[in-house]
Amino acid sequence: MTTNGGFEPVFCTIVPPHVLDKLAQHEDSAVAGPARRTLEQDALQRTRRRITAVRSAVAPTGAPSDTPNRTVYDAHGAETLPGRKVHAEHDGAAKDASVNRAHAGLGATFDLYLKVYGRHSIDDAGLPLLATVHYGEKYDNAFWNGEQMVFGDGDGELFLDFTIPVDVIGHELTHGVTQYTANLEYYGQSGALNESVSDVFGALIKQYALGQGTTQADWLIGAGLLGPNVHGEALRSMKAPGTAYDDPDLGKDPQPATMDDYVRTSRDNGGVHINSGIPNHAFYRVATALGGNAWERAGQIWYDVLTGGELAADAQFTDFARLTVAAARARYGESEEHQAVLKAWEQVGVRTT
Repeated sequence: MTTNGGFEPVFCTIVPPHVLDKLAQHEDSAVAGPARRTLEQDALQRTRRRITAVRSAVAPTGAPSDTPNRTVYDAHGAETLPGRKVHAEHDGAAKDASVNRAHAGLGATFDLYLKVYGRHSIDDAGLPLLATVHYGEKYDNAFWNGEQMVFGDGDGELFLDFTIPVDVIGHELTHGVTQYTANLEYYGQSGALNESVSDVFGALIKQYALGQGTTQADWLIGAGLLGPNVHGEALRSMKAPGTAYDDPDLGKDPQPATMDDYVRTSRDNGGVHINSGIPNHAFYRVATALGGNAWERAGQIWYDVLTGGELAADAQFTDFARLTVAAARARYGESEEHQAVLKAWEQVGVRTT
């Protein structure tokens, strides 16, 4: 298993750069301005991750707690992290809704990983969960920077406050889980798997928090984030990749659902936010074929692969698919779970042999 001290983590954002690139070219400065500033800030943060070694997390004394240790900071529109501390674990509700949503989202993520998979926080050793709200001026993104969560307020038109969707919080924190486990390289298919794993567990965190089974779940990532006049439901759809939005400003959702439509590009780190639609759809097919609660069997198989120690940092889709088949067989035998995994990968065009 890879640990924090062995690498420099990637900088991961929820809104793909291809969306912001399109907005930055908009003729309306009210649209283009926030997108350009967001791209500039993202580029700066990405550079910082490459040149700055990550501070090793201080190991907690004694056994990791079964309760989270959350702290929320307020950047007050600045771009300096972490900002001013405004909320600690045992504080009552704040007056600021963004602070409360961040606190709750960190807790929802902690709860799924602990109560379903027995994992104690992001690193499985009780890592404190840190978040900064109100980052930047109309900052159109949220990110995990290897150490903490950061949320922008959005521009108020196309994107709303990034603390609103709990699956966005779960998605970004799961980049931290991947950082401490498989450490999937953030380029090409391994990068798309990195993004997909975050979408999978982001969706499961939302479903677990809401008590939703596979038929009640919307299978959307970022529902509630888009402004009221945007033609779209969310940032991504696991049920129907490529259908999350089709908007004059944002463009059309480019995600493929199968390998037939795999996108070959050098942009977005080789299309990590685009081709993640393929493994996303495979998970959706496994989960809905099995029914019930997706975090129980389908999620357990994916978690086994992520944390099992056999998933290489440069894994391709076929590697991940084979490991999920093996994990399903190891945990459930020659069963409906095993058959569901085999069939799902076949349906999206990824080989398992």
